Amino acid sequence: MSRLEGKTALVTGAGTGIGYAVAARFAREGARVVIADRDAEAASSAAEAIGDAARAAVMDISDEPSVEAAFGLLAAEGWSPDVVVANAGVQLFGKDAPAAELDLAVWKQTVDINLTGTFLTIKHALRAMLTAGAGGSIILTGSPTGLNGEGKDFTAYSATKAGIHGLARTVAAAYADRNIRVNTVVPAYTETSLVTTITSDPEARAAIIGRIPLGRAGAPEDVEGIMVFLASDDGAFATGGLFAVDGGMTTL
Repeated sequence: MSRLEGKTALVTGAGTGIGYAVAARFAREGARVVIADRDAEAASSAAEAIGDAARAAVMDISDEPSVEAAFGLLAAEGWSPDVVVANAGVQLFGKDAPAAELDLAVWKQTVDINLTGTFLTIKHALRAMLTAGAGGSIILTGSPTGLNGEGKDFTAYSATKAGIHGLARTVAAAYADRNIRVNTVVPAYTETSLVTTITSDPEARAAIIGRIPLGRAGAPEDVEGIMVFLASDDGAFATGGLFAVDGGMTTL
């Protein structure tokens, strides 16, 4: 398995969950990987588990100096990013709510991390790729809640994911002539530490799975393959796309 041989990737939110699974798969496919996460211990543990191909970087995507410093780590290693996966984000269970009930502080926190954080990741990925002059692939993590009314009780989260989908297409159009591709992967309900509120509630979990035509929850490993495709030369003609890996959830 060497579809990413010789490439360098930075994956945000890679200490756990989807980000970790993607980073580990990238390494197995031959890439050097920077594990970027605001949790220093999680980033270090993930990098250690992946092995010599991985480096850990503490990165708070909502803080521009932190984002810039993480990309600086690549430069210090003499690397430039061929692939950046903007995966980090939050869903504030118990706080996010229908619009009339949503506290402004929760809205701002979600926007700061999910949408502004994704923008900052893209901004500095673009700068690094433009400096290197070799193009690259930027991959964002979206959600069905940004495409339909699936997340009606999660106003802030759903709005930020819709914003991410639009941001990807705007940036894809702006930088296609520099051979920088930008795509969004749209997983369905995926069982990670982000959604323990749901996984610990059998009724809530069953209700969500009941809306997935394939009849099961997603796993982080379900997202790996499409990420590798978009990161690799196999995806060289794909930009501005939304790639659903959702068990059919957005067909309903």
